Amino acid sequence: MSLRSHEANGSRLRIGQVVEVRPAAEILATLDGNAATRALPFMPEMLRFAGRRFTVSAHARKLCDTRSDGTGNRLFHDTVYLEDLRCDGSGHDGCQAGCRLLWRTEWLRPVSDDGPALDDEAATAELTRRAAAAAKRDERTYRCQATELGAASQPFPPNDRGRKYLHEVKSGNVGVGRFLRVLFRAVWRKAARTLGLHREIALWSEAKPPATEPLGLQPGELVRVKSRREIAATLDEHGRNRGLSFDWEMLPHCGRTYRVLDRVERFIDENTGTMIELKNECLTLEGVVCSGDLSAGRWFCPRAIYPFWREAWVERANAAESAP
Repeated sequence: MSLRSHEANGSRLRIGQVVEVRPAAEILATLDGNAATRALPFMPEMLRFAGRRFTVSAHARKLCDTRSDGTGNRLFHDTVYLEDLRCDGSGHDGCQAGCRLLWRTEWLRPVSDDGPALDDEAATAELTRRAAAAAKRDERTYRCQATELGAASQPFPPNDRGRKYLHEVKSGNVGVGRFLRVLFRAVWRKAARTLGLHREIALWSEAKPPATEPLGLQPGELVRVKSRREIAATLDEHGRNRGLSFDWEMLPHCGRTYRVLDRVERFIDENTGTMIELKNECLTLEGVVCSGDLSAGRWFCPRAIYPFWREAWVERANAAESAP
């Protein structure tokens, strides 16, 4: 199948379909001078997946715009997610955001009975060089899929209204049950806010949270997320702990046990492309990602971003079990 005919059929990839990441030579043919296809970069961290087979896990059509001047949602075409493949930051000086990788359908092809295509060393070396060169704008500024989210997508038409959410059901990204639950919750929250019954998270917090002792948690340790009341005591009047917000998407995890995935010390600011070096402790937890279900106007986003956690919001699981 030619690249041209694949592009025509790219949007027909199905969730659950097994596809193969094209070899380096074929990916190179789709890239511009910035190692991007329609402004979406093919990043160095994606090279290790070339020639391998994965399952389409979601259509990346409606994505949250999390930039400071964000529009709420952005419209993508012919782009998918493969399983839970994530950026490991190896091509961006150790960024620890752990973003899910976006795949243009031009970089993929349906699996055939002919077996995986073999790549040549020259094409692999050239793709490696171009992707690495495009990962930085200059000495201090990086380029990645998160920083190019706006350029690689479009705003939704003003008259789209709720059709973008219905399309998530039609595409298979969202089941009917989940769609109805989120719809019911959204209607209830809007009515409660109108009647003055709805309280934002910041209103549950204390104005002067007490200082807490650092736990020194390491990747692999089991922790229990504290209760809403315990977490509220660690927040200021803006719902933050030393500048880090505790938001709606984190509430369902209260009282549950998880394993620490990583201690985050640096990540790329998607607004400026600069590397942020964190001064205070910050954790990510295994399997804990933003669902979008509790974020008004951004429902069903498949980006599955890792929320950042303060140690003050969790406790070691063994300590929680031994407490009276």
